[in-house]
Amino acid sequence: MPDVTKTKTDTAVDTVAPPAEPAAAPAAGPAPQGKPRSLWGDAWYELRHRPMFWISAVLLVLLLAIAAFPGLFTGADPRDGDLTNHFLTKPELTHFFQADWFGYDGQGRSIYARVIYGTRASVLVGLGTTVVVTLVGGVLGMLAGYFGGWIDTIISRITDIFFGLPFLLGTMVVMNAFTERKVYVVIGALAFLGWTTIARVTRSSVITAKQADYVVAARALGAGTPRILLRHVLPNAIAPTIVVATIALGAYISAEATLSYLGLGLADPTVSWGVDISSAKDAIRDNPHVMLFPAGMLSLTVFAFIMLGDAVRDALDPKLR
Repeated sequence: MPDVTKTKTDTAVDTVAPPAEPAAAPAAGPAPQGKPRSLWGDAWYELRHRPMFWISAVLLVLLLAIAAFPGLFTGADPRDGDLTNHFLTKPELTHFFQADWFGYDGQGRSIYARVIYGTRASVLVGLGTTVVVTLVGGVLGMLAGYFGGWIDTIISRITDIFFGLPFLLGTMVVMNAFTERKVYVVIGALAFLGWTTIARVTRSSVITAKQADYVVAARALGAGTPRILLRHVLPNAIAPTIVVATIALGAYISAEATLSYLGLGLADPTVSWGVDISSAKDAIRDNPHVMLFPAGMLSLTVFAFIMLGDAVRDALDPKLR
């Protein structure tokens, strides 16, 4: 009689599965990609790799530092005149950051000190005008582009009327209505006719943005008009407005200098580049340095803002990369 116990045991041993081998590690594949960058993140990534952006940024930071803290760059008083220095001291490099580095003007005032202190008035006019026209033009353009209909018709026709007025001539007429020409008066006169371009650009951007799917979805979900405008339309339509405002900032600084040169802008005792260029026009033949330095600073500032605007435009527009 066969051994039943032995047979069952042998059968059980034969049917036991071999020990499982450790699972092989998954093949190393490409690392998971990070979170997609937003429009502004992508623009910042592009700006960081553009030398033009860094050059303009360094220049503008230096100009803002001079405008905010002019006393750190010179110890001379820009209004302190000494007639013994009447056009006698020419520009010298022997005293860096001193009163006589750029020479003296016709009233014996330090040209270097006036260039340094003139930065504040010119930059304030440019920044102040840009803020005002961006707010006024941006709000009107956003209302016209989003609501359309009779609101768009009224705002567009008002914009056309102001746009048809010559900018510089209209600003001169407005400035003639004021006897006291301070910085805020120049800002108001420039902004009075300067908001039209921002309004048109913003209107076009808002018309494009309001037709996007996310705006239609937000409206279908019952979102109110203020929420749609501030949370969905404005962030996606503001890029062209920022580009235009950045480039226009330099133009407003140049316009202030033009008005001051014509005697319709800032005037003494306010220190600005335009005032100095105007006072130096009679001495340009024999003493060109009196006009050279304030005009050079003006050109450098306008150039820096235009370069920054071009860099921002290229970064925000994928078609230009």
